[in-house]
Amino acid sequence: MKAVLQRVAHAAVSVEGEVVGSIGPGLCVLLAVSRSDGAETASRLAGKVARLRVFADEDGRFDRSLLDVGGEALVVSQFTLLGDTAKGNRPSFTDAAPPDQAEPLYEGFCDELRGLGVPVANGRFGARMAVELVNDGPVTIVLEL
Repeated sequence: MKAVLQRVAHAAVSVEGEVVGSIGPGLCVLLAVSRSDGAETASRLAGKVARLRVFADEDGRFDRSLLDVGGEALVVSQFTLLGDTAKGNRPSFTDAAPPDQAEPLYEGFCDELRGLGVPVANGRFGARMAVELVNDGPVTIVLEL
């Protein structure tokens, strides 16, 4: 799995002009599931996202996690994070899991975050989505397991 995390003041995702998920302060998580991923990977990555210290303490240092600050997560499926551009000019997505494998792992990742106490909003798996966010910092982190 690969995730791009953006610390946000707020974020929302829309499908066909309808907001399907929105959050206040927290993390926007763009999530890609690869063919080699399983439930264990989803669980480990969710734990890492929940506990990653990317929020400032009183001294301005990155010392607080999503759990520490009571932040929310907006999780959006984005297989294009696994695009391979090593050959040619068109990305290859052969490493991305097919939808029947990816969707349950995407949902499992969200469920794991919820189980850890993180409020989670979602995009709509497989849909064309518009993501709007106000990046706080800006802070952007890439995680890959």
